[in-house]
Amino acid sequence: MISDKIAKENIARLNTAIAFIEANLSEKLTLEIVAEKAHFSPFHFHRLFKIVVEETVQNFIHRKRIEKSAAYLLHQKEKNITQIAEAVGYNNLSAFSKAFKKFYGISPLTFKEKSPEKYSKISKTESKIGKVTVTFEQYICNINNALNWLQMNAKTEIKKVPRLDLATISYKGKMEAIGSVYNRLVKWATPKGLINEATRMLTIYHDSPKITDPNNIRMSACIVLNDVVEIDGEVNLKILSPTKCIVSRLEITPFEFQQAWESAFAFMIENGYKKSEIDPFEIYYNNAAEHPENKFIVDLCIPIL
Repeated sequence: MISDKIAKENIARLNTAIAFIEANLSEKLTLEIVAEKAHFSPFHFHRLFKIVVEETVQNFIHRKRIEKSAAYLLHQKEKNITQIAEAVGYNNLSAFSKAFKKFYGISPLTFKEKSPEKYSKISKTESKIGKVTVTFEQYICNINNALNWLQMNAKTEIKKVPRLDLATISYKGKMEAIGSVYNRLVKWATPKGLINEATRMLTIYHDSPKITDPNNIRMSACIVLNDVVEIDGEVNLKILSPTKCIVSRLEITPFEFQQAWESAFAFMIENGYKKSEIDPFEIYYNNAAEHPENKFIVDLCIPIL
């Protein structure tokens, strides 16, 4: 059962963040800025926001800006498009027009020139702007959904992950491209006799995809070493000290990793744990390509204090 005290505190802080966003759509809004206003770390905030509000912080900010601009176009026709763009945080008119058209299907100018009656549905949506709140029921429902998913799909426990000696190649870029890094790591490891049925691979996430630009996400592709091995070339040695973690063992497809991480984070919130400064990581126990359902057998590890 989720602690009422934890739930109410988090609801209040989320609503503080939402109110701050809605009151500052003309200003620069980053995840770090909004999280600080709500007294969350960016890591905690973006995951909790996604679970409870059911969209990312950046998507929420983008949607509120475009909806607010629609309100101006409908009800403050004395403002020109440039003024409206600036009022919702766009300094580039072209970028604003492109974003607006993608959202509503027509340009801001066309939207402004059409009869308001044609967009009565949008007008009703606009009337709710500035009144978004997270309710206790919404919070409990969405957190419970995440926890139920984890309970059905994972064995989760708090334990100390023993020291891990890792041969690793660092990578920066889109997450889906890390496979090529693992190919290079396997090519390096194979002549050294490191690839067999007992081989464990490991990914360390130095950045969160919800915070960092997709092209700048830093990760480490790793092989767990059981013996002393000479490290050379682009491969480095990294040692993970024994670490207290929330460990969730799952058997999942690649498409379920996001749900799995969000649910593991919900478990952390419900049980009052706090993430440490150590980066989260995944330990793989099989090759998904050899699994009959192409699933990974994996531990998701969140280091905690």
